[in-house]
Amino acid sequence: MSDSIEDIPGDSLVDIRSVTIDSGLPGTLRMLQYIEQIQNPYNFLCDGTPVHISFVNEEKELSEVLTRYFCTLKR
Repeated sequence: MSDSIEDIPGDSLVDIRSVTIDSGLPGTLRMLQYIEQIQNPYNFLCDGTPVHISFVNEEKELSEVLTRYFCTLKR
């Protein structure tokens, strides 16, 4: 898997808006349905914009990170 979205041809990325999930399915099957459609859950398009998802091994809660981020926007 590539570390940089710039290394991936744009025409190979799936637009997440085209993904449809059957909400009546159990969670594991919904996950499989998503993976099958998106093809690469770490690199995809959203309204034509390339998106790269990555995770950092840190002990911070998402709520803490978002609070800090939005506080910096207010300044």
